[in-house]
Amino acid sequence: MDVIFDPLLPWPVLYVVAAVGAALICLAIWRRLNGWWLRAPALAVLLMALANPSLQDEERDPLSDIVVMVVDESASQRLSDRESQTAEAVEGLSEDITARGMELRTVTVADGEGDAGTELMRALNETLSEEPKSRIAGTILVTDGQLHDTARAPELEAPLHTLLTGRAADWDRRLIIKNAPAFAILDEEITLTLKIEDQGRVPTDLPDRASLSIAIDGAEPQAFQVPVGEDLELPITLPHGGMNVLQFDVAVSEGELTDRNNAAVVQINGVRDRLRVLLVSGEPHAGERTWRNLLKSDSAVDLVHFTILRPPEKQDGVPVSELSLIAFPTRELFLEKVDEFDLIIFDRYKRRGILPALYFDSIRQYVEAGGAVLVAAGPDFASADSIYRSPLGDIMPAEPTARVLEEGFTPMISELGARHPVTEGLEQFAPGPTVDGVPGWGRWMRQIEVSPLAGQTVMSGIEDRPLLTLDRVGEGRIALMASDHAWLWHRGFEGGGPQLELLRRLAHWMMKEPDLEEEALTALAEGQTMTITRRTLDLEVGELEITAPDGTVTVVPLEETTPGRFTATFVGPEPGLYRLKEGDQESVIALGPAAPREFVETIASGDKLEPLVDSTRGGILRLEEGLPGLRMVGEGRNAAGRGWIGLTPRNAYLTTNVTVTPLVSPWLFLLMAALLTIGAWLREGRR
Repeated sequence: MDVIFDPLLPWPVLYVVAAVGAALICLAIWRRLNGWWLRAPALAVLLMALANPSLQDEERDPLSDIVVMVVDESASQRLSDRESQTAEAVEGLSEDITARGMELRTVTVADGEGDAGTELMRALNETLSEEPKSRIAGTILVTDGQLHDTARAPELEAPLHTLLTGRAADWDRRLIIKNAPAFAILDEEITLTLKIEDQGRVPTDLPDRASLSIAIDGAEPQAFQVPVGEDLELPITLPHGGMNVLQFDVAVSEGELTDRNNAAVVQINGVRDRLRVLLVSGEPHAGERTWRNLLKSDSAVDLVHFTILRPPEKQDGVPVSELSLIAFPTRELFLEKVDEFDLIIFDRYKRRGILPALYFDSIRQYVEAGGAVLVAAGPDFASADSIYRSPLGDIMPAEPTARVLEEGFTPMISELGARHPVTEGLEQFAPGPTVDGVPGWGRWMRQIEVSPLAGQTVMSGIEDRPLLTLDRVGEGRIALMASDHAWLWHRGFEGGGPQLELLRRLAHWMMKEPDLEEEALTALAEGQTMTITRRTLDLEVGELEITAPDGTVTVVPLEETTPGRFTATFVGPEPGLYRLKEGDQESVIALGPAAPREFVETIASGDKLEPLVDSTRGGILRLEEGLPGLRMVGEGRNAAGRGWIGLTPRNAYLTTNVTVTPLVSPWLFLLMAALLTIGAWLREGRR
């Protein structure tokens, strides 16, 4: 029961009345009126009556206290025996709390979206916002202490306790990529900075060096012995243009918590600084200028053009000294520096005695060692002086029959060419629509008849004779175009055609760009979803095997979406490094980081939570020492000790009924005030 005041007038008015009354009493004292001591109580009685004192009686129903328990179920909690530790702790605490008549609010926290890590404080905030603070007796976190949102910690009035999973003797090793560029120029060395770091209670007999393996694009890895705990400067030269996937793995040591953070993937896009092209023209013709203009139009191409303007058999009496300003460096180009070119193009070139057989043999060796040659054959290719009759003929994908077919024809994409990246979908670049299977581009007027020897014929001409044949020779590549009329497309004859696109694809295929490989397994990631593409010249492919970061293997069927392209979509259940395999093709892709945020720090520790726990007088205890007991402690007292944690009773209640009764009857106040006033008047009147 409580005494309350429910004034009949606003409190400011009562204050003014009290002030005026006090002034009048002071005046009466100053004037020595005999009844002032009666008037003062009368004023007090009137003010008390206006304040309206009452007795308030409440009927209350007690409310039980609430305990909030946040359970960490992130990926790092699945290491070692932390799951069983967590389950036993949750079960034991739940029974003890409910047995004390308290209500338990249990919330579980999984990995945050987008590799956000463990967001314990977000979950705690959301839970506390739904409960009245006056009923919260305490908060318990069951976790390894590796959370990633400590800045969002709420203000707590009740004790906060942390029960740590894991073992004090745990240790782990991780690989850190400290510096890796997103782009790099081919043939230029770049430096990656790595570090192998040990955490936790590291065994004293552990070697100070570890085995680090490096693989590029899923190829056979190379192993190196490197020091632990030091920054490693790793020089790298990218092997090809496009995306290069570098995979680093540190050998697992005995006793490590996990190998999930022993791997890292770096994706670097290889960019060619300049494409060095050597164009060798046999004689001036209409297509020569087209080849030169196409190559010179690309600012990324460095072109060296070697052409025969005056054949040796031409005898016009002009002295050689008046024909040549400088001696052309044929020996330097074709022997000493031939390997500095990315692509060599022979445009209607034939043997004239200017380039001896030794030079052609040097070009053959250049191709076998990884170079690229494109032959645009004209009538010269079918003659006795054809470069096919040189050492270069040993690597030619087709042999000339000595026939030159002079008639108009529309180049066609062969059945194999529809699946080959060089000519796949080339019809889309035609100036006109495809009608009855015939692309909407202009005709060519000459074709050299050849007999295929090797490689793949991706375009055909008159009566399905080979027009464009591609082949791999050793480490290099060669392409034979059995016509010298491709320039008609560039000139717009009968609408023209995609000569520039065809040349671009040919050049990139010869440069071994991954996007134009015939046999390839690639994947693109968007969030946790990967889109896998299997390119092949075969009509069928097998099933795709996907190995997740935890070692589980999932088999996914591939469906043909376009000729030569089989695709599949897969949603990865967790961030990390995934390995893909179909037949002899393998690839790797990282969804999120190869080592997710959950595995950056794996050793159980209460350091991050210690400031928050100390501010509430709570405690941090390890579950490996046993499940702590519960005690009830007063507010403001220490709430944790050896083997126990405390909860603060809140004594919350719900008011069901309120009764208000006047403390004194208003009539009694009036009577008392009247008597005191009359007494003062009589006193002052001396009666």
